[in-house]
Amino acid sequence: MRISVHISTMWLYTGRLFQRLNQRQYVLISKVSAHQVHSSSTGFTNSSYNGLYPGHIHTTPIQKLVLAVGSGVAALHDPHRHDMVAVLGEATGHLALINLRDKMRNDPEGYTILKERPRIRLSTLDLSEMTSLPDGSFGREYLRFLQDNDVTPDSRADVRFVDDEELAYVMQRYREVHDLLHTLLGMPTNMLGEVAVKWFEAAQTGLPMCAFGAVLGPLRLSTSRLKLLFTSLGPWALRNGHRANCVLSIFYERRWAQSIEDLRQELNIEPPPVIVRTAKKRNI
Repeated sequence: MRISVHISTMWLYTGRLFQRLNQRQYVLISKVSAHQVHSSSTGFTNSSYNGLYPGHIHTTPIQKLVLAVGSGVAALHDPHRHDMVAVLGEATGHLALINLRDKMRNDPEGYTILKERPRIRLSTLDLSEMTSLPDGSFGREYLRFLQDNDVTPDSRADVRFVDDEELAYVMQRYREVHDLLHTLLGMPTNMLGEVAVKWFEAAQTGLPMCAFGAVLGPLRLSTSRLKLLFTSLGPWALRNGHRANCVLSIFYERRWAQSIEDLRQELNIEPPPVIVRTAKKRNI
């Protein structure tokens, strides 16, 4: 009886916290709406905003813990709740983000990314130029990935709960690079492909959210796909995630014309051991 009362109290507190945070977010967004510009680089460099960054919501360690627990349970219940997965990543990723930021700072190309703050959005992609690139080029294969899997880079949520402006950008960059990793790894967006990418990202980034997805994702796979994951794709993803160079230190926007094979070799990533097909394939 006492346990059920404690659980009910926890969820009541979690709900009230989310309500207060959402109300506060609304005030912040209203405050900066006249200044926020949706472009490739101003999202984290707008000097007219007097907070850490547009949309930022400050939370205490206790609030982050509550957010982590609540979002983790919600994501476990419904893995398609990408908003909850995003909150979980922000509430638990501080130390991993510091490590990723330091790796970027110590790499010339990564340092340039931190200074220029590029964004990967439809508004920043030259789709006509990417379409004209030859098959096998990174830009052409990325565009094919977007079309084959019916996804868009604009679906990535904005960071809100990271209490450091530079680390917030690192998290945002990680999210926007996610689909590029799908392209590099040759993985579609079905459950098996997502789990394989999460295994790679867990080994590469150290983000607890990625480890969470890597552990729980296989529970939703069929027996045959689970066998394929554990005997082939999983070991490959973990091995390459550990040994690959920092995937956030590549200025992908300047690499569209580079062949995907050359980019894999530069990052020290092996081609996938098996081809994982999308559920629906469209010619482009």
